Amino acid sequence: MAETLLEVQGLTAGYGAVRILHGLDLQIAAGEIVALLGSNGAGKSTFNNTLSGIVRASGGAVKFAGETITRAAPMAIVDAGLIQVPEGRRVFPNLSVLENLELGAYRRGKAGKTANLERVYSLFPRLLERLTQKAGTLSGGEQQMLAIGRGLMAEPKLLILDEPSLGLSPKLVEELFALIGTLNREGLSILLVEQNVGQSLEIAHRAYVMEQGAICFSGLPGELLANPALKRAYLGM
Repeated sequence: MAETLLEVQGLTAGYGAVRILHGLDLQIAAGEIVALLGSNGAGKSTFNNTLSGIVRASGGAVKFAGETITRAAPMAIVDAGLIQVPEGRRVFPNLSVLENLELGAYRRGKAGKTANLERVYSLFPRLLERLTQKAGTLSGGEQQMLAIGRGLMAEPKLLILDEPSLGLSPKLVEELFALIGTLNREGLSILLVEQNVGQSLEIAHRAYVMEQGAICFSGLPGELLANPALKRAYLGM
């Protein structure tokens, strides 16, 4: 059995007096794609940001690669190799494509920057064609490529992808999920946080479903798809 890369136990977090996460338990083994599913407002992005240190946990524990990171600073979490590609791409619009990519290696991956740039170019040839172009002038699909490429520049041990298919055309969504599968086959562990349930479950090894800040299902994708009540209640299927 693969070693546990991420272990979350009883995690609680929120904003001021408003609690969003209610005692979450989640595990990711090295080499897995784990899908975290749920509707808007379920708490998925708050969970991602708590893992990344952007939102401070109020309770519970998070261990990553054997080290406790529950209340670590975001830069320390990046240094450890837990990298998030946030919802909405959030590229630096006034910087060039190359400058955005190089910023991905600012904290982690400096030594391998040249090789990692070549890898990103091989994955996303369109970025190579637009290296000097300002990121804000790219199409939505190209900005998503750039955001993922920037994440890869940090040599992640675990890559969190928060709603990567949001706003993309069906063709680009197909390409995106194919890319996620390729990255995983190369050994990258991925937490895929998505509303695109069908395609997420096609490539995930395991799945969790969130509702109102709590996990209401965890198991194999086939188990989730075989349960009509769960599909209707939590996935709208």
